[in-house]
Amino acid sequence: MSTLSPRLRPPADRPVPPEPRTSARPGSRIAGQAEPRAGRFRRAAARLTSADRAVLWLYLLTRISLWITAHFARWLFPARPGAREAAPVLAPFQRWDANHYLHIARDGYFPAGAGPWTSGWDNREAFFPGYPFLLRAVHTVVPDWTAAGLLISFVAGAVAVLALARIARAYLPEDAAGRRTAALFLLSPCAVFLAVGYTEALFLAFALPAWLAAVRHRWAVAAVLTALATTVRVSGLFLAAAIALLFVLTAREKRDRRSWRAAGWMLLPALPPAAYSWYLHAHTGDWMAWKHAQERGWYRTFHTPWEAWANTWNGAFGHTQTTGYALMFQAELAAMLVGLALVAVLLYRRRWPEALYVALSLWALGTSYWYTSIPRATLLWWPLWIGLAALSLRRPWFRTAYLSVAAPVTTLVALTFLTGRWAG
Repeated sequence: MSTLSPRLRPPADRPVPPEPRTSARPGSRIAGQAEPRAGRFRRAAARLTSADRAVLWLYLLTRISLWITAHFARWLFPARPGAREAAPVLAPFQRWDANHYLHIARDGYFPAGAGPWTSGWDNREAFFPGYPFLLRAVHTVVPDWTAAGLLISFVAGAVAVLALARIARAYLPEDAAGRRTAALFLLSPCAVFLAVGYTEALFLAFALPAWLAAVRHRWAVAAVLTALATTVRVSGLFLAAAIALLFVLTAREKRDRRSWRAAGWMLLPALPPAAYSWYLHAHTGDWMAWKHAQERGWYRTFHTPWEAWANTWNGAFGHTQTTGYALMFQAELAAMLVGLALVAVLLYRRRWPEALYVALSLWALGTSYWYTSIPRATLLWWPLWIGLAALSLRRPWFRTAYLSVAAPVTTLVALTFLTGRWAG
């Protein structure tokens, strides 16, 4: 098998199309014209294999589990001691970054002339516009901002987990590969961020289908989807670099000049970040305003990797932080070690594009004053979840060990977020 592309297999069970109807009852509408929306839905459902449906069913069950957790959390852990009423139903989901996206969607990036020059500025330009733009669009249909964000994450999460399962089935020979990968992913420690008003689900809804298109050598589709991913997170540029490397390696392997004709598509993902930088420059005079906002608000000034490790280690074990923050710094260190191990395995297996993607992510997150959000970033490392699924399929005991550790950690992280205790 080539080291450049996964083994692509047809679906395990390809649905049989229904026989065309040649007649209709008198007075009824012609088939294909009646209920067009329902017809489109049925055609879309017909493209799903039984393996796809099993993954989506698992996704729905985990969403229900999380919603139940959120419901009880607002009763058992009220924001004020002695409270006699629970918080609103959706209150557990509207936390931290979700508020930044809401403010951008509702008020724009620079409302009433405010900006980085304003005292107490919230550095909202650090967040890319793809998610707030979609949130504002969905809000025209769903009046509640939090509900609109949850709907985006719910739909995007379904697309993402379905694409992840299909990628896994392309890489692994076992029939259960897709379901196993989805299960490990949906029960990962930071899985709660797939279900709240954050960008992880939407980013993966673009990024994972983009990678699936790339490994099938559908470069134009991959480039368009990657461009959409770059509107959501700067991580889209890391994906673009990985897909560009996959394209170059594939073209070299084929040794056919015609293979290079799609090279121009590799430039498309750079356009949305460039347009956003132009927009920020027009309002602030700073081409890198988004990066400088991250530096001001989240200590993302450049430091060498060893300085960042030392500062994070000091925060985790130097008794300089409260216990909540210290535990989070410990989680950052653990996630960095997982990422480094993943890159090493990918390099050993000559998965150069995937290794590049994860390595760029680690470099971006590991060169700040201290580590921030690396555990959340593990959700974006699809090779990690496929690799763990492969290990669990070869070593059945690993699944039991993983779930025994992940289940309580995942529940604890979800409760920490849903009760407003995530940031320390």
